[in-house]
Amino acid sequence: MRIRGERGAEKNQLNMTSMIDVVFLLLIFFVMTFKIVEMEGDFSVRMPLASDAAAVTDPTDLPLKLRMTADANGNLSSMLLNDSSLGNDPAAFDRLRASIVDIVGTTAPIEGDEGPEIEIDADYSLRYENVIRAFTAVSGYKDGNQIVKLIEKVKFAKPRM
Repeated sequence: MRIRGERGAEKNQLNMTSMIDVVFLLLIFFVMTFKIVEMEGDFSVRMPLASDAAAVTDPTDLPLKLRMTADANGNLSSMLLNDSSLGNDPAAFDRLRASIVDIVGTTAPIEGDEGPEIEIDADYSLRYENVIRAFTAVSGYKDGNQIVKLIEKVKFAKPRM
């Protein structure tokens, strides 16, 4: 005897074709959008060569230090370049430029060489015009129609109060 309401047990199967298509589309998307980047941490560090203690060091290897002090009115009272006095008169900035030319020279730096560096250490109360004149003296000058660059890397020390 057969009962009308019963049917044979049907299997429910999942169609995997569309799932595999989606996986391949995602794979293609990530392969196409992958960007190869340079290795991180690849620094070009120039280490000094081992040498004797009596060897002469190049003054442009270390940052040059320009110390500018002010009097009570904010005027320039003294200017020192690597502990050598340049004075405090208006011609002191010309002497500063001449000293930088003697140390650095007027030739362009070699390809890949960053060139010399100077650190300006000025009193907090020093008038701004003196700092700008010193910055102008160390960065370069105009010779006729040609601009001669001296030091391009200038940094400032923390202000002294």
